[in-house]
Amino acid sequence: MLILMPTKKAEDWRSGLADPRKQWKAGRSAKLMADTWERHRPALPPEISRVLSGSPVSGLTPLLAMPEYQVPLPGGTTSSQNDVFLLGAVDDGSAVIMVEGKVDEPFGDTMTEWLKEGSKGKRERLNYFTDRLGLAGDPPDDIRYQLLHRTASAIIEAKRFHARYAVMLVHSFSPAHAWFDDYAAFVKLLGGTPENGGVGMIPGHAEPELWIGWAHGLDR
Repeated sequence: MLILMPTKKAEDWRSGLADPRKQWKAGRSAKLMADTWERHRPALPPEISRVLSGSPVSGLTPLLAMPEYQVPLPGGTTSSQNDVFLLGAVDDGSAVIMVEGKVDEPFGDTMTEWLKEGSKGKRERLNYFTDRLGLAGDPPDDIRYQLLHRTASAIIEAKRFHARYAVMLVHSFSPAHAWFDDYAAFVKLLGGTPENGGVGMIPGHAEPELWIGWAHGLDR
């Protein structure tokens, strides 16, 4: 059970960061996410609403959002720390949305880098991801590990909350849309069609239905 206190201002998000001193800086994703989401509450940031308008989650009523939300994963002690967990209501049920904020930071290690020092725990975790994401085998070497566990987190929590939809969104604040190519490669791996500024369904997922999207922050 989690016992949580509501935020009152963007600065309240800082305490949940893995490294508050290093990550909380003007122009970086952690602070931009906090500023943007707090500024528009109780509504969603408009760029998030625009992206969701292309899915069954269009018109979502936000119920609760939790910054720096951790989802435990098998094969080790490190959880997936999601920038925002969003639970919302839609006409035919509910949706869990995991949001990953980015400026020019990459999506973590490539699979080659992550598996460099292989272990039994990493193999257990990777098998868990491939099963949850419906992959036939290990992802290609250049796929970014962070995208795997962020998307798996959406599915895990959607199941836990009995939500009909699981959504993983990238909230990008990069004018150049940095690292979109890596995101696109991941979406294609899952059998989807990547859209810069849009959202698409990933085939083969019914309970919950899986959608992945890329939103432009700061109305870009």
